[in-house]
Amino acid sequence: MRAYYLPLCFLLGLLTFPPAISQVVPASFIGLTDSVIRAAPKTYKDLDAALRPYRRDTSLMKYFVLQAAQKDYMDGMAYAYNQLGTKFRNISEFHRAIQYHEKALKAAEDGNNLEFRIFSLNMLGVVYRRNDAVKTALDYNQEALELAESIENPSEGIKRSINVSLNSIGNIYQALKQYDLAIEHYERSLKLESELGNLRGMAVNHQNKGECLEAQGYLEQALNNYQTALYYDQRLGSESGVAICNNSMAQVFIKQGKPEMALSLLKETLVAAEHTKDRNITSSVRINLGWAEMELRQYSQAEASLQAGLKESLDHQLLRNVARSYSLLSSLAQKEGDPARALEYYKQAREYDEKVTNDLNLRYVNDMIMRYDTEKKNNQIEMLAKENEIVKLRLRRNKTTLLVSALMLALFSLILYILYRQYQLKSDKKLLTLEQSMLRSQMNPHFLFNSLNSIKLYIINNEKKNAVHYLNKFSKLVRKILEASSVKEIALAEELETVELYMNIENIRFNNEIQFEITVDEGIDTHLVKIPSLILQPFLENALWHGLSSKPGEKRIDLHVSRNNSKYIHIAISDNGVGREEAEKLKQSKVLKRKSVGIDITRERLANFSKDYQYSFEVEIIDLYDEEGNSAGTQVVLHIPTI
Repeated sequence: MRAYYLPLCFLLGLLTFPPAISQVVPASFIGLTDSVIRAAPKTYKDLDAALRPYRRDTSLMKYFVLQAAQKDYMDGMAYAYNQLGTKFRNISEFHRAIQYHEKALKAAEDGNNLEFRIFSLNMLGVVYRRNDAVKTALDYNQEALELAESIENPSEGIKRSINVSLNSIGNIYQALKQYDLAIEHYERSLKLESELGNLRGMAVNHQNKGECLEAQGYLEQALNNYQTALYYDQRLGSESGVAICNNSMAQVFIKQGKPEMALSLLKETLVAAEHTKDRNITSSVRINLGWAEMELRQYSQAEASLQAGLKESLDHQLLRNVARSYSLLSSLAQKEGDPARALEYYKQAREYDEKVTNDLNLRYVNDMIMRYDTEKKNNQIEMLAKENEIVKLRLRRNKTTLLVSALMLALFSLILYILYRQYQLKSDKKLLTLEQSMLRSQMNPHFLFNSLNSIKLYIINNEKKNAVHYLNKFSKLVRKILEASSVKEIALAEELETVELYMNIENIRFNNEIQFEITVDEGIDTHLVKIPSLILQPFLENALWHGLSSKPGEKRIDLHVSRNNSKYIHIAISDNGVGREEAEKLKQSKVLKRKSVGIDITRERLANFSKDYQYSFEVEIIDLYDEEGNSAGTQVVLHIPTI
């Protein structure tokens, strides 16, 4: 392809650019052209660094194209053609702009330069969008974005192209009146432009974001974005950018009921806009000027401004501006008391509006957006698959080194894993043993047998109501114990409910003589406090069988939950039994000695749980005495850390 493209380009160049061009090219630029073509830079950044001061001079860019074509320098041709296309786009000569950008795309493809290919696709998208050819614009910008995002380590030029694509797709969402999606793309582009320090990109995105906010009715926010865009355009010295921002700000002033401010700003802006030769800007300024004059009741001036804006828009096929002109002319005719002319203008406004936003066009673009999202995801999957293949190839290429390293790493990891696993298994085994012991303690055969015997006694005595009542409690207690045994921690509220059921069952065997009461201090939410499961029952059992079983008279157990700081919850279990000293004497005198293993198991469990907390679990046993120094029972206090 390259063999015949060079002569063809050269002949086309001679036809397009007369030989007389070389006669008006300064010697300094001829020398610069020769040095650039000899160096043959391949990136936009490097070419722009050398040619930026001359890129808006069409004569010089045409000369550069001719020289680059003679040397088969496709990258330089792509750069120059794109600059020519941009120049004609900025003066609303869209047909010529498209021709130059298509030549740039062809040169980039023949030169196998992905960066210039992406850049050219984006520029075509921008031109078509400016010409309201939304479908074609979307196709070009989507293709550019897909190519750019397929590059593993993009250059600065590629990153800038990604921003152009994001901005352009945001423009399309904006044209579809999907303003939130458009703003999302502009903000994403703004972030990338800020990282690159691209003032031009930041100005454009703030301007576009302001337009979306204005369309949504957020006028102050829109004005802030226009002012930010103006700040960047002024720093850049961009006449067209300043004109666009001022025009947008004036439009907001009109909507805010400040036509005097708008009129003053628009008159200044029109002069600057005419220097840019961008017909889209100048026609829009004239239209807004007519609008401001109409609001100030300067009807003859308004008619002249609107007609001038309409003519310019019609001459350059700026359909949106044509529609706006007719709409405002309709309002003006209505204000002047000419309903027939107002209706005629209104019909023409509707006709052009429909040309811009017909239903078929909108449906097509929405379908394209959905297809793009799907294709993008598929491409990402394919990219991951390709990256995986590349990794495999690299691994094969370095097989010996990688294999030895991998084996050593695997061996070292295996040793560490075995040591860690042994420690973990030992810890898990200890925890499991403790939990099994605790479950056996909670569900010991004596308790089950005695509880069922008590319920059976109710049945024998025909106390069906009591039998059913306690059988329900017994079954619920067994279920709660089994459920709690399967988890490491439970809520304090659940544990309190379990021990209350336990005490209700045990109280049957004491002829309901035991007074059991649970109190929780105000401000403690027992549902939020987590404690190890099944830790309170062993202390209650100990109080029953060692403290109260041998005591005549009133028998009482109190469970009190309190907190005196943010580090601990305190659970105090107090009984008015015979006390530890007397209980030990009675125990020694019994033939069958009941050994309480539950408390020892609970202590071990609490010590194991302490590893996961900043503070440790503590169990404190206090002997209670009356005023005369006699034993008045025992109190067990559990200190449960909360952090």
